[in-house]
Amino acid sequence: MSVVVEELDEPAIEARENSTSVVWKLAWPAVVLNSLQVVNQLLDRGFIGHLNSDAITAHGGAINVMFLMFSLAVAVATGATALVSRAFGAGTPSEYRLASRQSIRIAMIGGFLMAGVASLGSSFVAHTILPSDDPGAIDLMRRFVLVYSTSLPAIYVIQTLAGSLRGIGDTKSPMFISGVQILIHMTLNCLLVFPTHQVSIFGGLFRFMLPGANLGLIGAGTALSISAWISAIGYLSFVSRTPLGNLWGFHLPEWHWIVRILRIALPAALMATLRVLSLTTFTIVLAMVPNGSTAIGSMSTAFAIESIMNMPPFGLSAAAGALVGQSLGMRRPDRAERLGWTAANHGAIVTLALAGPIYLMAPTIAGWLLGNKPEMIAETITLLRYLCLTEVFFSYAMIVIGAMQGAGDTVRPMWITIFTLWGVRVPVAFVLALPAGYHLFPWLVMPFGLGWGARGAWTSMAFTQGLQGILALALFKQGAWKTKKV
Repeated sequence: MSVVVEELDEPAIEARENSTSVVWKLAWPAVVLNSLQVVNQLLDRGFIGHLNSDAITAHGGAINVMFLMFSLAVAVATGATALVSRAFGAGTPSEYRLASRQSIRIAMIGGFLMAGVASLGSSFVAHTILPSDDPGAIDLMRRFVLVYSTSLPAIYVIQTLAGSLRGIGDTKSPMFISGVQILIHMTLNCLLVFPTHQVSIFGGLFRFMLPGANLGLIGAGTALSISAWISAIGYLSFVSRTPLGNLWGFHLPEWHWIVRILRIALPAALMATLRVLSLTTFTIVLAMVPNGSTAIGSMSTAFAIESIMNMPPFGLSAAAGALVGQSLGMRRPDRAERLGWTAANHGAIVTLALAGPIYLMAPTIAGWLLGNKPEMIAETITLLRYLCLTEVFFSYAMIVIGAMQGAGDTVRPMWITIFTLWGVRVPVAFVLALPAGYHLFPWLVMPFGLGWGARGAWTSMAFTQGLQGILALALFKQGAWKTKKV
């Protein structure tokens, strides 16, 4: 009888449901949250950009570690969103509460494990990534990663709980909680990064001494860690008042749930790992070009500015994943596809509208973030403008991959990552950036190469993010994700 009622109700639901309204109702808080995170990232970069060149290069190298650890946290959150949203769409509260509880247990274990890995590997990674003739940057990166590693258990909790809340259609709560985290983070940056100094506001009408610990880059890492732990406690306190229930306390996850969650999370984690390892290899290529330290520092600054264009796609990707999971839980693959395309097209339109102004304003923004560092500013402008040319395709990739992951399909997107980054980006970067005859190792010489330096690497990066978008669209249109079992 229930099946008959569903079939009779579907046309009425279809007739009164506006896809744009459904998508943006869930997406706008996520877009606002990402906007706040972008502001946080830009301000953070502004603080670091006014430190010395060693600090900027060290942070540029540390981005590889931060991207990897954060991406692995998002992979666990992907599993949580897929399972919670599917159960929520099917109307089984006991199932989505259990999925959330098991996910947070796995996240806690993963966070502490990754903290250990990051701290133990900090010295090796710093020596591997950064130019050997820049010992100051190497030591700073090692110490920054050690401090950053203390934030990882909290970051894993935050991302997993935010993913579970998205699964039940709540994107507003993460917006408010993370907004408070960002405010705390920026306040602590003011107090920890610089020495005590005089601050003038309203044209010098008000002046006061702002105390400061003068910890530099290490202060920035400390601010991030403290704010993350405060936010994680906030999430755990709040979520007990939601349909997900009380998640305080720790118990080992059940094996059955470990298998279910990791079946979704592991391909996403592998995709994230391959993505970051490709960025690490890419950074090593930059270390081989004549202005290696400058290029590495410029890359992290350009990424911070690029994140302005990523704000809508990231929010719409989160919404698309939750809506696709819920729709499949309702046994409505047609609705899942329709909402997925709506989110992707809207993201592309907004990204295109942002790319033009950022292309034109790149010198102004880079100058504000980097101060009096003309070579680094010039390299940042070049990379940023290259990325602007293909950003709309990257927007499509983010959103449709998020939609497929919401369905629990994380394997096919992984193959796109392997092909575009390892099959194309990395080898093309070597060929375009380094000259023929360059000694990669004493026993390995580049047989051919154009020797374009950093610009060759930027060309490879921009081209492959466009290619990733085209392949992701083709995969989403093919539709095999609609039959994925979780």
